[in-house]
Amino acid sequence: MLSFTEENYLKAIYHISESGANDVSTNALAEEMKTKAASVTDMLKKLSQKDLVEYKKYKGVKISKLGEAVALQVIRKHRLWEVFLVERLQFNWDEVHDIAEQLEHIKSPLLIKKLDAYLEHPKYDPHGDPIPDENGQFGPISRTPLAELQTNSTGKFVAVKDSSSPFLQYLDKVGLYIGATILVLEIIEFDGSREIEVDGQNKIFVSQQVANNLLIH
Repeated sequence: MLSFTEENYLKAIYHISESGANDVSTNALAEEMKTKAASVTDMLKKLSQKDLVEYKKYKGVKISKLGEAVALQVIRKHRLWEVFLVERLQFNWDEVHDIAEQLEHIKSPLLIKKLDAYLEHPKYDPHGDPIPDENGQFGPISRTPLAELQTNSTGKFVAVKDSSSPFLQYLDKVGLYIGATILVLEIIEFDGSREIEVDGQNKIFVSQQVANNLLIH
């Protein structure tokens, strides 16, 4: 049985590794966990003793197969709970992350199995992030940042890279939502902003920063 903190560290190491880092540095992990490097080092030693990570002083840390399996189950629970909160309890998609952070540490495999069945086995959470199955496997994922689409290109808005509350609230305000069809009308050379058409109706301008955080299929 791992503590909440141990599970959160494994999840953080897994997420940082996803970005392409072979070895996760102590400083990067400290920044992610909002704590001091010395505290990170102490935790990595504990996780290493449990064969959940491979840690070498000054060289960073790699998550082990066992640690990855644990991290993926925590991520699975988090994303299933987000689906439940949005679809069944009518929370807004910008309100669920912190609540799911608490619920993801529930230990009952049977509860999660029944939750998954109750939700009819969703493949994605409300932010478009894929939900791993019981074995930690993901379905095929194909997505491109809106910023990489050219003029007159069309795609379906399927996920966000930035799931912070302010960004999600901004998307609500301008009428952008998961599942919307987006047509790039014009790319402004000066600053990389874009005029887009949403669902063949609303025309809006989005900054390059926003375009980088909208994932299209």
